[in-house]
Amino acid sequence: MLARRLSPFFHGRLVVLLALAALALTGADWRQFRGTDNSGVSPETRLPVSFAASHDLAWKISLPGRGPSSPIVVAGRVVVTCSSGVRRDRLHVLCFDAADGHRLWQREFWATGNTLTHDIAAVAIPTPASDGRRIFAFYSSNDLACLDLEGNLLWFRGLGYEHPATRNAVGMSSSPLVIGDTVIVQLDSPGQSLVAGIDAGNGATRWQMDRPALATFSSPTAFAGAALIQGKTALVAVEAHSGRVLWKYEYPLPYQPVASTATWRDCVFLPGMKMCALRPAAAGGEPKLLWAETRFRPEMASPLVYDGRLYVLKSSVLACGDAADGRLRWQLRLKGAFWATPVCADGRLYCVNRDGLVQVVQIGKEGKLLATSQIDGGISASPAVAAGAIFFRSDQHLWKVAAKPAE
Repeated sequence: MLARRLSPFFHGRLVVLLALAALALTGADWRQFRGTDNSGVSPETRLPVSFAASHDLAWKISLPGRGPSSPIVVAGRVVVTCSSGVRRDRLHVLCFDAADGHRLWQREFWATGNTLTHDIAAVAIPTPASDGRRIFAFYSSNDLACLDLEGNLLWFRGLGYEHPATRNAVGMSSSPLVIGDTVIVQLDSPGQSLVAGIDAGNGATRWQMDRPALATFSSPTAFAGAALIQGKTALVAVEAHSGRVLWKYEYPLPYQPVASTATWRDCVFLPGMKMCALRPAAAGGEPKLLWAETRFRPEMASPLVYDGRLYVLKSSVLACGDAADGRLRWQLRLKGAFWATPVCADGRLYCVNRDGLVQVVQIGKEGKLLATSQIDGGISASPAVAAGAIFFRSDQHLWKVAAKPAE
């Protein structure tokens, strides 16, 4: 009865508060792209600043296939997806014990949709997601598999088979988003585009929204109980359970989005030709534009907001600015090209480039490079932070890096 009396905006905030309360009880998992809350920020402390095979490397595991998808951590398990085969049509889901790295289970499926991708990508591009009880593995073929934490298949949807025109010559990369009991999947392509809300329990389509037939590569983001759907010409906020449009913001200039939207408090940070800071109205309607700045235009990696500061990786430059007004605070040049989105923990950014060089930056009033560590090359996946550790994924391996207990 209370939920019916609340406006959609404040009802969304109630959903978020309940989700955060549940998270506090279950521990700090890392359940989807950029973490359980999509912020890319972890409460973990005492993480290693530098590491090597001789110290702070807890375990390293070979993977049976490739993939830019990030690992997720749920209930003491690390889950990662891969794809393999001459036609890249073998889809893998692997689950490991977070403590010692031993494999708990592995499942394989045949892709039902298009498996054509760019050579540096793979069909396992989207990061899987979890609601704490189930795992939702999504692929560039637009196949969506739901498994329980023991690896039992609960349901499977061949969305690429159902919608054959939803395909992209370089690969579909939008990761699924879980809000409550709904899994939101975004299928934006030159042939056909749609976004759908899938019932997490039985795999049925709760709602579906047709979109302009334009390719985008960003992922949906959670904000106040809504899903922010980022496209080439507009950002749309939809109510997760019903798919009802709450508000829409059209870009001044169209662009090809790869980086995903970031949020902080009541603001949304929309990457595009300029970084746009928006404040949605409580009663709906078009958001207010707070500021727009070209110096914070990201490329592949998504922006991150921490402690009132916006951090953006553009090529090899890390830029920091005030989230409130967009004023540039400092810039720091790093090494290499970055596809992976940084993660933040204990006042530090962990940035890993394509060549596997992990660069740890102390952030705040100024940026300072603290240390570098080398792992595998071919890294496009963002790290996951949970259980006192950082989990990195390359094309060949899954790594756990954690400080050794004090003796």
